[in-house]
Amino acid sequence: MTSANVFSSKGGLAYTELRRRITSGGLAPGSRLSQYELAEEMGMSITPLREAIRRLASEGWVVMDAHRDVRVAPMGASEARELLEVRYSLEPSATELAAQRRTEREIATMKEAAGELLPVTRAWGEEAITAHRAFHRAIYAASHNKVMVRLLDDLWDKADRYRRIGLELPAGAEPRIVDLNEHHRILELVIDGDGAAAAELVRSHIRNSLGATVTGTLEDQERV
Repeated sequence: MTSANVFSSKGGLAYTELRRRITSGGLAPGSRLSQYELAEEMGMSITPLREAIRRLASEGWVVMDAHRDVRVAPMGASEARELLEVRYSLEPSATELAAQRRTEREIATMKEAAGELLPVTRAWGEEAITAHRAFHRAIYAASHNKVMVRLLDDLWDKADRYRRIGLELPAGAEPRIVDLNEHHRILELVIDGDGAAAAELVRSHIRNSLGATVTGTLEDQERV
């Protein structure tokens, strides 16, 4: 293995770990990254860590200022709205393709993921968010469109940060059983091959989602 490959491997490990901490909330929005402390904690030199930070900055996960300080990207209404709009554009199309292209193995994966679903509420917390993500990914992955899947994976990583905010809002205490039941209806339509109906239900699902509620709340707060 060459030194360049070692560098790339360590940079990749640092990238994966930092991104995991950001998406899980372990590194809070707006918080400063202490680069030398992180490098020591991860058992690596500063060079691969900085490689990871540059990659994260290019993807909008962190912000680098003129003084070389690095902070976790802040969260706000503007980003929440953009994420919601992109999801509204992409996920119904991916779902429609999934209804046309899904394999028997993918149907089995979707059914298994549906069996793990819980209402995305404060009562169920992180377990519900994880199961929710797995279900939607099982659907859109069956689109067999690699570009769509990659874009939606990134979108969901960022949008889940807002869902976690939603769990702390009044909406997070609601039962959200309608949302839960819609998942199972989406699955039925995909299995039946009714892509148009599945896509339309996904649009409605997104309009009434916890993410949409959070977006509206943040927009109201910023207007005050």
